[in-house]
Amino acid sequence: MARIVTVFTPERRPFVPVDMSYIRWLKISEALAGLGHRVDIAANEPGLRRWLPLRLGPRLRRVPLAGVRWDRYDVVKTLFHMGFETLERHRGAAHPFIIAKLGSLVGDRDQDGVYFLGEERRRLFETQTRIAARARWVSLLTEPSRALWRSCHGDDGRPLLVPGAVDATLPRAGPSPYAPGARVCVFAGNIYDGWYQAAVHETLVAKINALGRALRARGLELHVLGHGDHSRLDPAAVAAHGPVPYERSWDYLRGAQVGVVLAFGPEPNHNESTKIYHYLRVGLPTVCEAGFPNQGLVEEARLGAVVVNGDMDAMAEEVHRCARAAWDRDAAIRFVLEQHTWDARARIYHHLIT
Repeated sequence: MARIVTVFTPERRPFVPVDMSYIRWLKISEALAGLGHRVDIAANEPGLRRWLPLRLGPRLRRVPLAGVRWDRYDVVKTLFHMGFETLERHRGAAHPFIIAKLGSLVGDRDQDGVYFLGEERRRLFETQTRIAARARWVSLLTEPSRALWRSCHGDDGRPLLVPGAVDATLPRAGPSPYAPGARVCVFAGNIYDGWYQAAVHETLVAKINALGRALRARGLELHVLGHGDHSRLDPAAVAAHGPVPYERSWDYLRGAQVGVVLAFGPEPNHNESTKIYHYLRVGLPTVCEAGFPNQGLVEEARLGAVVVNGDMDAMAEEVHRCARAAWDRDAAIRFVLEQHTWDARARIYHHLIT
């Protein structure tokens, strides 16, 4: 089996899996270790000492980023543009076996459906160009992203399709975070802020407020949890919880009647919605606004619906219907477990490495 190191952010902060980037980093590392590889997570975490890695489980450790000797690993796996930039900054980009995972992909010019524009897009594209030259494999979330990669970089980096995923085993259920008898619709995800992805933030805030008001009129509550600036959410229409620890977040899904997915704008987004996997994993009926490449999962699982983009009143009506409908939730959970776990995704990498 291989020695693998996973790399994401240079930021000095505690390793707490709250936002999806950290969750993905931890979960794919755990899954690779579960397949028998020896995996180190290279983190710039306060308290990590070079001579005393933090053991997390069989074959899995967190190690200090500054002390990594890249030549001691068979494989380096980076996550997102930042992960590869971190690898470069720490002089590891010459490694002969890099797997570079990317989420949002950009092209060589601004385009509809990709919400990185101007100077930020140019910087990300330059990083992609270096990844294409250095990485043995590039891992992408969606077919539109793979098509965009090939149109810009050809098959350099041998682009793979590795979508998001969800846990096979969940934490033990805790108490519901909602008031007894509440009929809850939940939105679990990052709504960004006015400094990072400002246009997306503005769009999501407007949609969440409009949806919250429409749901209130139908006797449902809209609850929002996750990262981002919640200051502009209407407290009369929306209950904002902020970031929630990953293990506790499952109770916010278990206690709800419906989960919602909101698009970033009128154009189909190249990035997928990972919250769909998580909603379906707990058997939560899901109403998805059209605009995501993986929205078809809702209909494949037969647990919810996809609605027209841009109509929050129609979305509220569908949420109201789904909250009252009878569903085969166990069948949807089986569907996710059979095809969309972190273990299933890790096996794609395992076959490349062994």
